[in-house]
Amino acid sequence: MKEPKQMWTEEIKAESSLFAINFREIWHYRDLLFMLVKRDFITFYKQTILGPLWFIVQPLLTTLIFVILFGNIAKLSTDGIPQLAFYLAGITIWNYFAESLTKTSSVFTANASIFGKVYFPRLIMPLSIVASSLLKFAVQFALFILVVLYYTFVAQSIQPNLWILFTPVLILLMALFALGVGMIFSSLTTKYKDLTFLLAFGIQLFMYITPVVYPSSALPEKFQILAKINPLSSIFECFRYAYLGTGTFTIADLLISTLVIVFLFFAGVLVFNKVEKSFMDTV
Repeated sequence: MKEPKQMWTEEIKAESSLFAINFREIWHYRDLLFMLVKRDFITFYKQTILGPLWFIVQPLLTTLIFVILFGNIAKLSTDGIPQLAFYLAGITIWNYFAESLTKTSSVFTANASIFGKVYFPRLIMPLSIVASSLLKFAVQFALFILVVLYYTFVAQSIQPNLWILFTPVLILLMALFALGVGMIFSSLTTKYKDLTFLLAFGIQLFMYITPVVYPSSALPEKFQILAKINPLSSIFECFRYAYLGTGTFTIADLLISTLVIVFLFFAGVLVFNKVEKSFMDTV
C-alpha cells in the first residue's frame, strides 16, 4: 500500500542563489559588523605598549629598510621621486591589501567556534576584516599625506594631480581583490589546511612581482608582461602617479584590472556561499 505523502508545516531552504549577496540582511546585522570592527581595531592593541602607534611605526620602519636595501644598496630606480615618498606610497597601499587578504583567507578556520553557535550572514566576517583594515590604512595614509605635503610645498620635488580624486576607486578595487581571493582560499582551507602556508609564501612573492619597491618602468621589456597581467600593477602605478606625479599606467590597464578583480570577487562569493552551508563538517 502506498504511503501517503507527508505534508510539512515548514520548509527550510536557501533563499537565494550562490551568486546572490543579501545586502538587506547584511544591513540588518550592521551592529554586529561595527562590533567586529571595533574588536579588531581596539582590542587587538589594548595590551600593547605603543597601541595604535604601531600603525605609524611599522610603515616608517619598513620604509627606512627599503630605502637602505633597495634605494642605497640595490640602487633601484624610483623614477626621480624621493625615496621616502616613493617607498611609503607602495607600502601604505600594500599593507592594506596584504592584511585584508591574509585575514580574509582564514575566516572559516579562525571563526569556526562562532559560526557553530549562532547564525548571522557569514559575509559579515570578511567585510569586517576589510573595514577594520581600512581604519588602519587611514592612519597610515594620513602619515603618507604628511610626507606628500612636505615634498610638494617644502622640497617641491613632486607634483600631485587630479587623479587623487580616483583614490576611493583604487582602494575599493584592492578591497574587492582581497575579498575575492581571500574568500576562495578561506573556502579551500576548510579541507586543505596546508594552503594556509602556500598563501603566506605567495603573498610575500606577490609583493615582488607588484611594483611596490620599484616602478613598472624599471622592469626589462621581457618582464613587462608580468606588470600587465598583475591586476595590482595599474592600481599601484595610478596611485603613485596621482600623489607623486610619476607612474606608468593607462586607462585601458585600469579597466582590464577592474574586470579581472570583479570576476575574482564574484568567483569568491560563489565559492564562499557554497562552502558556508557545510564547512562545519570539515573544519
